[in-house]
Order: sequence, then structure tokens, then C-alpha cells
Amino acid sequence: MSPSSLAPFMSVWLMYPSRPSFRRHTQPMYKLFFNLVFRRMDPEQAHYLAFRWIRLAARVPVLRTFVAAALAPRYGELRTEALGLRMHGPFGLAAGFDKNAVAIDGMSMLGFDHIEIGTVTAQPQPGNPKKRLFRLVKDRALINRMGFNNEGSEAVAERLGARRPVFTTTVGVNIGKTKAVAEEEAIGDYVTSTERLAAHADYLVVNVSSPNTPGLRNLQATEALRPLLRAVREAADRTVIGRRVPLLVKIAPDLADEDVDAVADLALELGLDGIIATNTTIAREGLGLKSDPALVKETGGLSGAPVKERSIEVLSRLYARVGDRITLVGVGGIENAEDAWQRILAGATLVQGYSAFVYEGPFWSRAVHKGLAARLANSPYATLAEAVGAGTRKAAR
Repeated sequence: MSPSSLAPFMSVWLMYPSRPSFRRHTQPMYKLFFNLVFRRMDPEQAHYLAFRWIRLAARVPVLRTFVAAALAPRYGELRTEALGLRMHGPFGLAAGFDKNAVAIDGMSMLGFDHIEIGTVTAQPQPGNPKKRLFRLVKDRALINRMGFNNEGSEAVAERLGARRPVFTTTVGVNIGKTKAVAEEEAIGDYVTSTERLAAHADYLVVNVSSPNTPGLRNLQATEALRPLLRAVREAADRTVIGRRVPLLVKIAPDLADEDVDAVADLALELGLDGIIATNTTIAREGLGLKSDPALVKETGGLSGAPVKERSIEVLSRLYARVGDRITLVGVGGIENAEDAWQRILAGATLVQGYSAFVYEGPFWSRAVHKGLAARLANSPYATLAEAVGAGTRKAAR
């Protein structure tokens, strides 16, 4: 049986999850499916196959209704206000999964409260040569050196402009530097994408932290970051009339503590709306990686469970610096509801995931929401907003 012939099976599987006995077996079923099908495929091919199924399901009215009912139940207590936006909950899909804004409804159907598309560059580009995506199954991690493969900001803007949403969701747009553009011309490159995309974004993210575009991380230095963020802010303001598009910056876990502090101070100085912490890491040492050393040595950004500790350290440090003055988004190694809850206690108003989706499957978002609701109910906090930063504040006393 070919992988593509299993699509009908997956659709039927997702249509009947309301029976309690069935729900208890969904995770083992997905793990079996992962081991029998996806694990035997090239990771990038598996990604596009799953992507195709998700998009197909979202196009079929009856099917998408069943799937959304099963995978996207709403918990009123998790409703979240962030960046001036109202969301069903705090848990979203990180950038990198839907680079070209082709599956927003599909990912919303799976229960994500916000979808961050991209990274999008001003010019279309194929990304780095294949093979460029690797699974570290023993570590529940991924290594990627995709290189911002995307159709370019003009094409993505046209797609977003023509979109007729099936599901109401928050859409963030993550922008990065075109590889062929010199570092000294980066500001103009980001501004071009901003002018094209800001009108279609509920929020905008400046990505200066991917390790897979040469020279990109140099832009995290405050002397380079300050003029870049100012230029993007000005471009968004003159392009979009009648509303202010929230602007965030995404940083790497590999920044030294003093550089994290510097970015926090810069965000306050410039009036940024938020910081996303963190992107993938280039580190390998000290992470306790158990996978084949040949895999571990692959170049690119490491994501998933191994970045959890450093990501939460950066998040806590940011919250201690900025408090509630700007919105923090926690991402990196979030595998379950407990991980998401710990990010909220550390200071995140919003949390995002990506890598664990590969290992947990389509019921992942549902499980995270259910677990978050249970943790909130068993906590001393009346609302999710009260829990934000409570752990960091307690540690500081």
C-alpha cells in the first residue's frame, strides 16, 4: 500500500473520534502509522504528504466539520487576548510548517488557535539543496537547514488577499531575508516584504534568528536590529491605514544572556509588541542527544525536546526584564500541556509548537488544550492571564 493510498483511511479515522473508546486509542494508532509509513519516508516528503491530506480534508465541507469538531473543541476558560487580538486559546502553530499560506484553514481545523505562516522572503527562493530535513526520533527532535524555501512575498500576499476563510483564526506572518540579498541591503529586503504582507497579517514577525541563511543572525545585534525594526515598523504603519499591525521579533536560544537583555531593552525602547523565544539552536553539546552521531552532526537548526531547557531560560529572562509591558511567545520543545503550562508560568502569553506535531499527530493540539484547561482549573489562578509570569515572579521574590 502506497502512502498516498492511505489518505482515505486517515480521513475515516478522523471522522469518528467522538467515541471515548476510540479516542483512547488514537495516539497509539498514530504512533503505529508514524512507524509504518512516515518514519520510512524522507522527512520532507512525509511533511508534504501530510500537508496534502490536511489541505484536502479542509476543502471537503462535511469532512472538515467532523474533523474540527473532534480536534478543535473550544474551552472558554482558555480564551486569550494578546497583541490586541482575541483568540480561542494560547496555543498556535509556529512558523515553518506552512511557509506559503496554503493550509491556514487546515491547521485551524486541527485546533491551533493561531497560525504563523512563513518564513516569507521578498524574493522567491528554492532553499538549500536536499536532503535538508532530518528526524532525531530518539530525541524527539528535528534538524532542518531548509533555507527559507518559499514562493516569495508577492505570491504569498496575493494568496492571502484572495483567501476566503472557512475557520476564524489569527494569522501571523513571519518575514526573513532573501539569501541572495547582501547583509547591508537587508533592511530594504524586509521592507519590501512588509509593504506586501502587512495588510494581510494579524501580526508581523521579523525573523533574524534562523541559522540557515548566512549572516542572518548577525542582525540580532542591537546596532543592526534597531534600524531594521524601525524601518519595518514605519513600513507597516504607512502601508496599513486604520489599524496598527503588531510587530514582534523572533530570537535564537543561542544568544548570550546579556544579548537577550539587550534585545528586551530594545523592544521596550522601540515599542515592539512582542518577542518570540526561541528559534532553533545550532548547539549540539550538552543536550544529551541520543540519536545516531552522524545525524546529530548534520548542520542546521535543532528543534524539539532538546531545546526545551534553554528556551524556557530565555523566556524567563525576558519576562524578568520586560514584565507585562510586551507580549512574549514561548516556543521551542513544547511537547505537551505541561510544557505549555510551564511557558505560561514563565511569562508567555502565547505558546507555539511545530516539531512535536510530527511525533504526536493530529490529536496533539486537542490534548494540549484539554491539559491546559485541567491545569488552570487545578491552579490558584482564576484566569489564564493571571498565570502568565507567575512562576518567574515567584522565583524573583
